[in-house]
Amino acid sequence: MAQQIFAYIAHKDGKADDTALELEVAARKIDADASVTAIVVGSDAVCDEVAASYKEVWKIRSDAYPNAEVIRKALVSILPADAIVLVPHDTFGMDLAPGLSIKLDSAFVADVVGLEGIEDGNLKIVRQEYSGMASTHVSCDISGGAVINIRPGAFQPDESKGAGGSVVDKTGDAGDLSETTRRFLEVVEAEAGDVDITKSEILVSVGRGIEDQDNLEIINELAEAVGGDVSCSRPIVDAKWLEKARQVGTSGQTVKPKVYLALGISGSFQHMGGIKGAPYIVAVNKNAKAPIFQMADLGVVADILEFVPELAEKVNEMK
Repeated sequence: MAQQIFAYIAHKDGKADDTALELEVAARKIDADASVTAIVVGSDAVCDEVAASYKEVWKIRSDAYPNAEVIRKALVSILPADAIVLVPHDTFGMDLAPGLSIKLDSAFVADVVGLEGIEDGNLKIVRQEYSGMASTHVSCDISGGAVINIRPGAFQPDESKGAGGSVVDKTGDAGDLSETTRRFLEVVEAEAGDVDITKSEILVSVGRGIEDQDNLEIINELAEAVGGDVSCSRPIVDAKWLEKARQVGTSGQTVKPKVYLALGISGSFQHMGGIKGAPYIVAVNKNAKAPIFQMADLGVVADILEFVPELAEKVNEMK
């Protein structure tokens, strides 16, 4: 395949996002022999960090990050016409990618969870519909390039390091980035709660499958048994059963536990987007087709109201 593949690298506080390594793996699902180029805007430290995994890194010096309007303009100036661009499917990526595909006159596919290679010039893609209840297999014509939003956590990152890539300064080719109709103001951090779930090594996370607020007691008992903290998906916060600080997801907290128990959680991309660091995921859901099972290392088809008390009892017996 002659087309170049690019990975847009998200970062925060001078550190590359976990999706940086995931995009490299996703690119090799498109073409196993591809030389993937990373694009970093606004951080020399991140350029050096990702150069350990990418053979080449394109750097754009700009203090506009994360202003999608400015970055989109820069990318249009430096990318080849038939480029395949991979962008994380997070809040910023959803702002950046659709308009970028229009400016590049290329195909666009959002919320991609699987890539199955190229057949007859078309890239075979798997994405999810109806809040993850159905998988859609898409055939995408990439002859004119494509911009693809990759769901965070959908591809297992490769932690191995290469020989070290080169960093190429593309700032001069990006054009004048000073003119913009909007400007970035600030990041508003989620409110702090009685427990900081962002630092928890074990999270026992509960979703709408708990059915009633009174049933949260069995979740608390399991969390105590395994030595973890209780977290939740958005419906639990919307119902005011738990505080906002315990919500995991793109509109809640970003967590990096070693073990994540997802109890009665369907596994929407909004929720899974808040889970970083490739934890060991245990999913319990009575719906065998729940999308959470596609991301789980261990899946149990069961009613959590029956399963969780038994699990807590067995854990306590083992202790």
